[in-house]
Amino acid sequence: MSEQNKALVRRWFEEVWNKGRPDAIAEMMAEDAVAHGLSDDAARPFRGPRGFLPFHAQFREAFPNIQVVVEDQIAEGDMVAARCSVRGKHTGDSLGFAATELPVEFTGITIARIKDGKIVEAWNNFDFMKMYKQLGAI
Repeated sequence: MSEQNKALVRRWFEEVWNKGRPDAIAEMMAEDAVAHGLSDDAARPFRGPRGFLPFHAQFREAFPNIQVVVEDQIAEGDMVAARCSVRGKHTGDSLGFAATELPVEFTGITIARIKDGKIVEAWNNFDFMKMYKQLGAI
């Protein structure tokens, strides 16, 4: 099971982020899934594919060429941890300020819980502070 779960998480980053396929979100995320650490309000995580889609659209519009590389994975039971590197060029205006045309490079970690072949919960910790500094936003 661990290898299948690791493959699902790798596929998530490849299909959802690198290929920019919003339809892949519902393929790999359970309807009642919870995604922690990505919303502006920690008390209100994204719920299910419908809750996650606006974040995906906003981020992919800002970085249409985003590339997420899964550098390492560890799996145990129904949990998978993935350490990622993220690269892209800020060419869209969807982050609340004009596109800077600047490249970004930052890292992050996701821990996902898998059930019945889908992500049911994920804890995300990506260095968005570094990203915003590279864009000159802070």
